Amino acid sequence: MANSALEIVGLLLTLIGLIGTAASTGMPMWRVTAFIGENIIVFETRYEGLWMNCFRQADIRMQCKVYDSLLALPPDLQAARGLMCCALALGGLGLLISLVGLQCTSCIQNNDRAKRLVLIIAGTMVLGACVCVLIPVSWTGHVIIRDFYNPLLLDAQRRELGEALYIGWVSAAFLFFGGCMFTCCNLQSEEKDSQRYVYPRDSGYYPPQPLQPQQLVYVPQQQPQLQPQQYPVLSRHPSTIYSSYSRYPSVRSERAYL
Repeated sequence: MANSALEIVGLLLTLIGLIGTAASTGMPMWRVTAFIGENIIVFETRYEGLWMNCFRQADIRMQCKVYDSLLALPPDLQAARGLMCCALALGGLGLLISLVGLQCTSCIQNNDRAKRLVLIIAGTMVLGACVCVLIPVSWTGHVIIRDFYNPLLLDAQRRELGEALYIGWVSAAFLFFGGCMFTCCNLQSEEKDSQRYVYPRDSGYYPPQPLQPQQLVYVPQQQPQLQPQQYPVLSRHPSTIYSSYSRYPSVRSERAYL
């Protein structure tokens, strides 16, 4: 029951992270114009995203223009596009695969081991999507901060962190926790079940028990009791057992004489 609740929580976290990743990919607010120093022209704001550039003047509606050529873009922007698309693909596939392995679904019946393996695969794909989101977002943030403190650039060329970067970081956190819930919980269950043995009742075989260290106990040995000396019993019947004295009377007389 506890694993079922954790699986549902992981599914919701993955879904939220996937929605945030899609929003961050499509938003143009990756880089925003910085108003510092003598740059007091605040009527025009410029946004730079993965797919388009946008301009906004005061309260007028935003005007956007898609990039004309893919090959004319800088390499970091091309890599960011590819990684964000990979993140969406991995997150979507992981979300669909996790639906098959949930305990509340009946896609796989009478096979708990297969369900756990499916959830482990789905969690691994979600964690891969988290890495694919985190790399371009963090790299873009690093470049913006580096250029902001570069004294060789003009104030008009400096940019600030946009809203899409913050959404990307939060989405990566949701994907990370969702993937961990899918993977870690089922790995622990797999280790516990691997130590169990199942045998039919009619087999007459008892499952082996794991050896456990036991404390040594000293048991004193009992010494054999001495039996009391047995004395001969007088009998009226003649005895057939003769000693050396009775067989050789001459020897007995000589010893008595000595």
